[in-house]
Amino acid sequence: MTSIAENRKASFNYFIEERHEAGIVLEGWEVKAIRAGRAQLGEAYVIVRGAELFLISAHISPLLAASTHVQPDPVRTRKLLMHAGEIEKLIGKVERAGYSLVPLDLHYTRGRVKLAMGLAKGKKQFDKRATEKDKDWKREKSRLMKSTSR
Repeated sequence: MTSIAENRKASFNYFIEERHEAGIVLEGWEVKAIRAGRAQLGEAYVIVRGAELFLISAHISPLLAASTHVQPDPVRTRKLLMHAGEIEKLIGKVERAGYSLVPLDLHYTRGRVKLAMGLAKGKKQFDKRATEKDKDWKREKSRLMKSTSR
């Protein structure tokens, strides 16, 4: 699994409880742009429409020489592909339990572009502060362990 683009804010803003993988319906110019590393998941999110999942606001910058006859839309809505049973389970949790579907990263699996998304609950401000404090303490602890081992 080779990572292409990552949503770094996801673990800061949400408690990720489950991870799921989905395929994405892409156009040819989008695949070329993703292979060139021009994808961003910063403001992206996943919504449920009917019995289908869609990726909204994922930005894929088109290559200049990718296509002359297609007008590329960098932030178009992209359909996500999963088994119907998996989608039903996710929809149930999103609608009943108050979860959100958050894109975590784009990666290759056996040559195909896949989206890893997380079933997540939003963090409150004090949760974010606690997470930041824990991260700082771990960094400081590793620094102290390095200096004592020399």
